[in-house]
Amino acid sequence: MENIKIKDEYIKLEQALKLTGEFEIGSDAKYAIKNGEVLVNEEPEYQRGKKLRNGDTFTFNKHDYKIIGITEL
Repeated sequence: MENIKIKDEYIKLEQALKLTGEFEIGSDAKYAIKNGEVLVNEEPEYQRGKKLRNGDTFTFNKHDYKIIGITEL
């Protein structure tokens, strides 16, 4: 599992996916979310604006990521 470190209280799912390097452009991330290809906390997520907070996990393309917020830095 790879950690995604954030400085704010939350990050939107679409932004988090772009940080992983899985997508070159945001529209590709948008379609992956819309098609149910992204799991958030092990459940399919369809909202690209879903707020991910410290401790949340998401999975795309068999890669797992965990949000690490400012409280854990």
